Amino acid sequence: MLTKRASRFTFTTTLACIFCMSALSHANAQLAEQSNEKLNTVTLAAAPFETYVNDDGEPARVNELVSTALAQSGTDANLKVMRQAFLGSAVRAGRVDGEYALLDMGQQTEGVITSSVFLPLYLYAASKDADVEQIKIFQHLKRNRVAIENRFANTPNFRLIKDIKWSRNPSTFDAFRQLADDRAPYLITSELLIREFNTLLANDREETLHYSAKPLMKSGFQLAIRDDVPNAQKIINNFNNAVSVMQQNGQYNKLLQIDWLRKDINQDGIADYIGHSDITRTSSLLKTAYNLDSTPTSDDSVFVIDGTVFTSKAEAFNALLSIEENAIEENGIEENSTEAKKRDAMNKGISLLDATTYETLLRRW
Repeated sequence: MLTKRASRFTFTTTLACIFCMSALSHANAQLAEQSNEKLNTVTLAAAPFETYVNDDGEPARVNELVSTALAQSGTDANLKVMRQAFLGSAVRAGRVDGEYALLDMGQQTEGVITSSVFLPLYLYAASKDADVEQIKIFQHLKRNRVAIENRFANTPNFRLIKDIKWSRNPSTFDAFRQLADDRAPYLITSELLIREFNTLLANDREETLHYSAKPLMKSGFQLAIRDDVPNAQKIINNFNNAVSVMQQNGQYNKLLQIDWLRKDINQDGIADYIGHSDITRTSSLLKTAYNLDSTPTSDDSVFVIDGTVFTSKAEAFNALLSIEENAIEENGIEENSTEAKKRDAMNKGISLLDATTYETLLRRW
């Protein structure tokens, strides 16, 4: 019986692997056709959001994702950053063709065609106190002072939440300063921003932030183009296709600077692990994988490295190890495994938040 069960598992996993490789090949071919078909140039805008949206040379994950996906889908784009107060009117008046970092927080969106969510946003409660790990719903924060950015607080979804003493802030820095100064014991912010701030704390040998047991609210970034823009629907469709390919071949890992991502790539209802050898290492922890959809992982999860599908963790990690060893040989670097681990640890200890800007907060910690 055990042999039959193992054979059935191997057969099912092999079929899933074949399906993944076929789907990836088809998607890559479709993307190549799209990139050769040039559509009209669009001008898209977004409000600044630290580490996500920027135009001053600072890290901007969403800018990188959108510009790359549009370029690969055959659309030339001009991305502009403007104040949130002017963004909606600029779209309605036709001064820009749409938004490239729309977050659905309950507000009405009329007259635009929206893409699928290309980057989920998970909002957690964070705190210096480990008790925050017991929080699962907003009601658990009742009557507490909670720091939050205006971009979230001034939305319909958050206006509906009562009995919480919101401490509103104009920027990410100001929101984190509420925690540093102990003016608010809790902070609502994104999972990725918590990770970046914790990297700064760890580098400064400070205790890192704790956060709630689960996200208290979920949203995601979308592309939104006015429905009167020529080829708007086709631009959105091509963008969605490009994003799907980029999420599966490891480009997303490089652009987001995240070791592991999770997504169901073979439509079996189970999340799979995606990495890229330029950033994913054998020392990278699977538990830190960022979720691109809501599917759970299981023993049937496959692994994708640089677009190649592996049916087991052992196969994937052996491939990564081989790539690491080949890179060392090609570069003529002689180092043992301990030195390699130290090098990777140093490389991974860089936060997308500016250490100089946040130095004053770290001194108050």
